[in-house]
Amino acid sequence: MPSSSTTPLVSKDQETPVGPNVDQKPSVLVLGMAGSGKTTFVQRLTAFLHARKTPPYVINLDPAVSKVPYPVNVDIRDTVKYKEVMKEFGMGPNGAIMTCLNLMCTRFDQVIELINKRSEEYSVCLLDTPGQIEAFTWSASGSIITDSLASSHPTVVMYIVDSARATNPTTFMSNMLYACSILYRTKLPFIVVFNKSDIVKPTFALKWMQDFERFDEALEDARSSYMNDLSRSLSLVLDEFYCGLKTVCVSSATGEGFEDMDEEDKKKREQEALKGKAVHDLNKKKAQEGDDEDLEDDLNSKVDRIHLGGVEEENDEDAEIERAV
Repeated sequence: MPSSSTTPLVSKDQETPVGPNVDQKPSVLVLGMAGSGKTTFVQRLTAFLHARKTPPYVINLDPAVSKVPYPVNVDIRDTVKYKEVMKEFGMGPNGAIMTCLNLMCTRFDQVIELINKRSEEYSVCLLDTPGQIEAFTWSASGSIITDSLASSHPTVVMYIVDSARATNPTTFMSNMLYACSILYRTKLPFIVVFNKSDIVKPTFALKWMQDFERFDEALEDARSSYMNDLSRSLSLVLDEFYCGLKTVCVSSATGEGFEDMDEEDKKKREQEALKGKAVHDLNKKKAQEGDDEDLEDDLNSKVDRIHLGGVEEENDEDAEIERAV
C-alpha cells in the first residue's frame, strides 16, 4: 500500500533560483547618520509615491522612535517594546536598540513572507532604520536583515547625508568614509542622497567629489592642520569610490529633487534586474552544456577581469593579450 506522505523528486532540468528574484518589487534600505533626516525622508518619499498612485510598503525598524510620521505596514514596536527591554535587561539606549533588532530578526522570515504576499499591492518596499546607524550597520541583526532582503528581492541602499553639516570638509569626509564602508559591506546598489537642500545647496559636495583641488582649497580654509592632512589623504583614497557613485540632492521638507531621485532608483533597479538575468542565463547555459571551459570563456568575454597579483604579474598578463593591429 503506498505511503500517504511521499517526498517529491526534483528533476535534473528543474532550475534552482539564483540570487534575488528580479520579478519581485524592489526594497530600499534607508541608512544615514543620526539627525540626517532619514525618517523625514521616508515620510516625504511615501507621500510622493502615494501622490503618484504607486503606494509603497513601509517597514519601521527603529524601536526607540516615539511617533512615526508616515503610515506603517510593519512596525518593530508592535513586536518588541523598547523601554521594557531597557528595564528588563538593565541596558542603555543603544544596547536596547540592538537587542530589539536581535529579537526582530527571529521573526524576520515572517516579514519577508508579508512582503511577498503584498507584492502586487505596492510599488516598492521602504525600510526606515534606527537613528544610531552603527546599531544597524555593524550588528549581526542588521547584517541578517540586509542579507535576507538582498537574497530574496532586488535591494537598493540609500545613504542619507545632512548637507548642512557636510559643509565642513572633515564632516563631509567622515560621511563619505561611512558610505564607502557600507557599500563594500553590503555589496548592494548604492545611492548617496544629499538631504536638506533647502537649507544648503549640496553642489559644493558634488564638486568636491569630482575635483580634488576644490576639496583641497576647502580644507585650507578650514585651517586644522592635522585633520587637513588626514582628510586630504583619504580624499585621494576615495577617488575610485567616487567614480560611478550615484548621487541625488533632495529636500525632505519641501519635496525638491524627488523626481530626480525616482529616476536614479529606476536605473538602479534596472541594473539589478540585468545583473540577475545575466547570472541566471550563464547558470542555465552551464546546466545545459555541462562545459566549464566554455562557460569560463564566456564569462571572461563579458566581465572585466579582476587582477589580484602584483605589478609584474599584471604586466605579464597584459603582454599575453593579443593586440589589434
